[in-house]
Amino acid sequence: MLRQQISEALKSAMKEKNSRALSTLRLILAAIKDRDISVRAKGNQNGVNDSELLSIFQSMIKQRRESINLYEKGGRNELAKQELEEISIIEEFLPVQLTEEEESIAINDIIQETGTKSIKEMGRIMNVLKDKFPGRMDFARTSRIVRERLE
Repeated sequence: MLRQQISEALKSAMKEKNSRALSTLRLILAAIKDRDISVRAKGNQNGVNDSELLSIFQSMIKQRRESINLYEKGGRNELAKQELEEISIIEEFLPVQLTEEEESIAINDIIQETGTKSIKEMGRIMNVLKDKFPGRMDFARTSRIVRERLE
């Protein structure tokens, strides 16, 4: 499903001669192809599924946010703007993110459902959250929140 959306967006970017979208979509496709190759070596001939694609997109966004910080510190605002444009293109393929309140409620619910009381069981909570809300949370931030709640 996501692969088809990306393919259609690529065709649209070509027709519109949108060079920023075109280059970003090609980067996305290259990242997907790279991950497909790595999972084929492990015996998965179908390539990565949609939840893994969401993970790829989130990683790409995270990399660009880090680059933005570095570019802004270095006074390279034009490059920071370019990275922001790429982030907006990548985000088009992500599901709507949970609000902070929704995320907080989800974390509390999972902690109660699993009966988790210690930081040692944090991985179990994170796995359930990743299964229930693929691509809908910033899991780096979520893990900090879960850690705070369990400490």
